[in-house]
Amino acid sequence: MEPPEDAGGRSFVEVLSEKYSPENFPLRRGPGMGVVVVPTAAPQGSAMKDRLNMPTILVLNSCGIRRAGDQTEIAAFCAHVIELDLSHNQLQDWREISKIVSNIPNLEFLNLSSNPLSGRSLEPRCAGGFSRVRRLVLNNTRVSWDTVMLLTSEIPELEELFLCLNEYGAVGASGVACPTLRLLHITHNGLQDWAEVRKLGPMFPGLDTLVMSNNNLSSIQDGEDVLRRLFPNLRSISLTNSGLSRWEDIEKLNWFPKLEEVRLQGIPLLQSYTNAERRSLMIAHLPVISLLNSSVVSDCEREDAERFFIRYYVDHPEEEQPNRYHSLVTKYGKLEPLAEIDLRPRNRALVEVRCEDKVEELSIRLDQTVAELKKQLTTVVQLSTSSMRIYYIDKGSAFGPEEMKYNTRAVHSYSIQDGDEILVVPKTKEPPPTDKPVQLAAAFHSHQS
Repeated sequence: MEPPEDAGGRSFVEVLSEKYSPENFPLRRGPGMGVVVVPTAAPQGSAMKDRLNMPTILVLNSCGIRRAGDQTEIAAFCAHVIELDLSHNQLQDWREISKIVSNIPNLEFLNLSSNPLSGRSLEPRCAGGFSRVRRLVLNNTRVSWDTVMLLTSEIPELEELFLCLNEYGAVGASGVACPTLRLLHITHNGLQDWAEVRKLGPMFPGLDTLVMSNNNLSSIQDGEDVLRRLFPNLRSISLTNSGLSRWEDIEKLNWFPKLEEVRLQGIPLLQSYTNAERRSLMIAHLPVISLLNSSVVSDCEREDAERFFIRYYVDHPEEEQPNRYHSLVTKYGKLEPLAEIDLRPRNRALVEVRCEDKVEELSIRLDQTVAELKKQLTTVVQLSTSSMRIYYIDKGSAFGPEEMKYNTRAVHSYSIQDGDEILVVPKTKEPPPTDKPVQLAAAFHSHQS
């Protein structure tokens, strides 16, 4: 029988009974959805109901759990459970956690994030209860590195380990490797010295993915020979929001023999570049990768980036040109800088405004309407907008004036260029003939004769 709730806090068994009772968790049917468990010999006074609708994935986060409860009942009701989320509870004794885990024989995933485990030691005899876990999450637990090493040594098939937000400024060396680990998340810690990162290589020789963003790592200090041996199977690395500030450190990533994916954002090195420059320069510096910041690097993008790289450094002093520059010049030749072309849409034009014998040069906005242009012209020709007609004359065309008679039409739709003319005609006069360019010239350009 369990002690009163206020004596030792809420137990795993109590919370399990409450959450998954038929009243709170209706029976679900279908493969993988859950199972109905009927205890065959529950102890007298058991907190369990006669039957529980138990899924294979238990989510018991933020339930105030402090202890395990009756281990017989855990074993009776959790034999089929494969995933268990106990995050944000009050578990602070590894013995209580071990009682829970050791009685769930098929458990593969365990999340203990945000339980107060700082300063709590794990006894080797208790660590064996975690042996079947494959994915272990210890984020924000402040669990000691010695405890982490004990767990990895006792879990023979551990594949994924999450150690974020644990304030690690250093990691201890371990004499026992964990060759099965493929994924290590160790973000938001205090790792600054590459010497600490170096220790992870011998510990986890089979590591495929290393996520260590939001550590203020300042540099990668090893040479090619060491790096090739350090992480021989590393395929993906994240150094986002680290302290890297030299291109030499980025180039060293090429020495990891199986690296394909890199995440590199928010580092001091890239602050002075535009987004386009950052991506192109990183792609050119990292010929081994096929994914950058979760985006595929195509063959076409790589060639464009490498050509941009040559042009970017071509005018730099030789001592400032990186080694990669010379290898790319060998590949593509010494490329000249591209001509700069302004592709921004024009928004103004300088035109000649003519009204009878008066001619005046005027800068007009192309993004305004014809009605707005007429208002601007009133100050030049001394006519009201209602008493004028305006015509556009393209100096480079043989065709005559085109009347701008739709007030809501945009001026830029007439393709007006610098040097073209705007002809203003008072409405009291006859409109210009439009059938022959010669007649137009005679009627409107007499001032040129």
